Amino acid sequence: MLTACQAKEPKAFIGKIKRETVTFAPKVTGRILKLYVDEGQAVKPGDTLAILDIPEVNAKMAQALGAFKAASAQQEMADNGFTQNQLKQLRAKYTGVNEQFALAQKSFNRAFAIFKDSLMSPQAFDETYAKYQGAKAQLDAVTAELQEAEKGTRHETILATVGQREQAEGLVKEAEIAYSERYIIATNYMTVETIVLREGELAAAGHPVFSGYISNSTWFRFTIPESKIGAFQKGQDLQIEVPYRQQTVDGTILTIKQMPRYADITTAYPDYEMDDAIYEIKIKPKSIDIAEELFYNATIRLKPFPTK
Repeated sequence: MLTACQAKEPKAFIGKIKRETVTFAPKVTGRILKLYVDEGQAVKPGDTLAILDIPEVNAKMAQALGAFKAASAQQEMADNGFTQNQLKQLRAKYTGVNEQFALAQKSFNRAFAIFKDSLMSPQAFDETYAKYQGAKAQLDAVTAELQEAEKGTRHETILATVGQREQAEGLVKEAEIAYSERYIIATNYMTVETIVLREGELAAAGHPVFSGYISNSTWFRFTIPESKIGAFQKGQDLQIEVPYRQQTVDGTILTIKQMPRYADITTAYPDYEMDDAIYEIKIKPKSIDIAEELFYNATIRLKPFPTK
């Protein structure tokens, strides 16, 4: 009877040790050429975790560089205009065509006079006239070509070549970015937990290859029913028991937030009312060094009515 009358010690809340995790996945698909880290290894931002073999990127880079060289040459030609040799060739062509036109014009004038005297058939006159018109059209074309060459490249042509070069530059930058994505680079101070693939295996774009724990990110997680949440408040100091080490760790409540309804029931036989809302308490350890030595996801305990 005396035992039954003694105050019943409240049941401790059960929680877990958590750490912030991060995963790394390639942006492009490729085969893992080399791994530079092992599981359990600590890395820092900028460290190379792996390098991929991506033959398609190499081909794309060569194609982009070729397009850039061609566009650069076109722009240079447009900026410089015709060379002196090209102008010399056009002037020589103009001289030859002009002489052909003068001869055709003389032949036409003679044929016209003979035709007026009815000494030439209409068929022969038409042939002479056609040759004259053809020589005149050829002279007009060469004259226009020479004038354009001497005047220089049109502004619109220069703008068009500039646009082609800028487009080629964009292709080169795109290829360079894709080429740089061969490397999987760490962005945090972390400890590598899992390496999903090994050398020679295919890494798909967007699928994690590495996962790990961010350094100095250990925290304690408890789920508290609505009926008991009144005993806790943000900023409150608590003591967390770590059974496997028989150790107590001091901590401070960092956040208290309600969990979604679908996550309320975390065990098959909860020891609280089914209608109770469930709250997650996030506790930050006061000593990060001690907390970092604890095993991830290990079970911890917290009494429901802690004292400050």
